[in-house]
Amino acid sequence: MDSANGQSMTDRAVPRIGVGVIIVRDGRVLVGLRRSATHGDATWQFPGGHLEFLESIEVCAEREALEETGLVVHARSRGPYTNDVFAENQRHYVTLFVVAEAPDGEPERCEPELCLEWRWCGWNEIPEPLFLPIAHLRELGYRPPGA
Repeated sequence: MDSANGQSMTDRAVPRIGVGVIIVRDGRVLVGLRRSATHGDATWQFPGGHLEFLESIEVCAEREALEETGLVVHARSRGPYTNDVFAENQRHYVTLFVVAEAPDGEPERCEPELCLEWRWCGWNEIPEPLFLPIAHLRELGYRPPGA
């Protein structure tokens, strides 16, 4: 077992499914400055997390956004996916993106140990460095509707 996260090397050899929530409001998207002991530390990310057993992608997106930001979001559509290999950390994710809206409220740091701040940004103004799935999303030329 890896004492840092309770995963064995064999567990890490299996790709995980991540869900990234692209929350769009007034032409901007919500990004947070990530804190992580396992991968992607000090990069800008969307709210999101792991897809749980028997959970729909949309429900995962809504749950993760609420847990991380306190915002009640409504999943509007599925976005693309990315194949993300964090070689230096021996992590492999397939990230499924969901475009969502949060009509009211402002994001809170509900998990301050995992996110230093939340910020609304224009699509072309997301600060760097980008979390690898977002970098891959940009390489695809994707732009969410309304952003």
